[in-house]
Amino acid sequence: MVLGALISPALVQWSFLLCGSLGFVLLWQAAKLIDRLWWHPRRLERALRAQGLHGTSYRFLVGDVVDYERRSKAAPSRSMPLRCHNIAPLVAPLLHDIVREHGKACISWFGPYPKVTISDPDLTKEVMSNKFGHFEKLKFPALSRLLAGGVATYEGEQWVKHKRILNPAFHLEKLKLMMPAFSTCCQELVSRWTLSLGSDGTYEVDACPEFQRLSGDVISRTAFGSNYAEGARIFQLQSVQTPRLLARVKKIIIPGYLSLPTKNNRRMSEINNEIESILLNLIRKRMQAMQEGENTKNDLLGLMLESNMRGTDENGQCISGMTIDEVVEECKLFYFAGTETTSILLTWTMVILSMHPEWQDRAREEVLGLFGKNKIEHEGFARLKTVTMILYEVL
Repeated sequence: MVLGALISPALVQWSFLLCGSLGFVLLWQAAKLIDRLWWHPRRLERALRAQGLHGTSYRFLVGDVVDYERRSKAAPSRSMPLRCHNIAPLVAPLLHDIVREHGKACISWFGPYPKVTISDPDLTKEVMSNKFGHFEKLKFPALSRLLAGGVATYEGEQWVKHKRILNPAFHLEKLKLMMPAFSTCCQELVSRWTLSLGSDGTYEVDACPEFQRLSGDVISRTAFGSNYAEGARIFQLQSVQTPRLLARVKKIIIPGYLSLPTKNNRRMSEINNEIESILLNLIRKRMQAMQEGENTKNDLLGLMLESNMRGTDENGQCISGMTIDEVVEECKLFYFAGTETTSILLTWTMVILSMHPEWQDRAREEVLGLFGKNKIEHEGFARLKTVTMILYEVL
């Protein structure tokens, strides 16, 4: 009894101290969370408005994400007149309305993060050519990990290093080596369409998914060469991953959401793990082949690894190489950045040529006049004046 009486006050004191410390930590974390989700966005909003910018007001946690999701769902139900080029209200309805209401430099919100949209060409040029580093990229590490990181997400010295390593792979002389792969993919597409022609000599095709497949095939062949089948599997997996992430854009802004063990989050992690496993296997096999003296410089992976292992950039300056994980992220970025952009350009080109069949005829006559039914060679591209004009106009 005496011992219990002596120990109890000490235990009580320690319990109070532990509970107090725990309570302080929880309050501190809660205060940091409130600052991140409310006070910090409000301070940024006041600072931006003080500079003369207008736009939507910040709404706790969600920002404009709910409006973005609602309008994006409603937009496809609206039709667009034939020969109309005003696609902005359909593909970016919320952004289109914000720019129209608040001007060519305006504020919107992706969750608690302010986004300044600039649609004035002169101001855009000034921002893109700025060398002072004031314009930072939005950072969503969990999102980048599941989709693609790489040079698109880096800044400062890390961006410079990766750009120097990657640049040689995109030189004209290197791209010429990839012409056979481009030609093979295009021939397969045309052959597939030709075999699908009906008895009346016509075939209705949904061009967008066809061109997505084409651009995925091209990247698979040019990035991984003889390992084309494994590269194609990466394209298939990313095609599944991207819509899964976009469908949950409203929840992505919730801190820690992508770490929750939901069914969809687990599936996205499985897809990402499979992509990274395929890439790691490809990279290790390629590095072994390079060490054994094989010529592996005719595809993007080989060129990137060769540049990385050399330790100098295209100007002969010494640079430290990328880690294996960084090479994996760059490979993921090839697919994510290259597939959708190229397929949309090709699809919209076909739409515009369908609106203007006279230009379609002129382009066909130019190609047949220069090349006949032979394979298109790189040297002939410079003479495709009409086709070049059409692509610039579409862009």
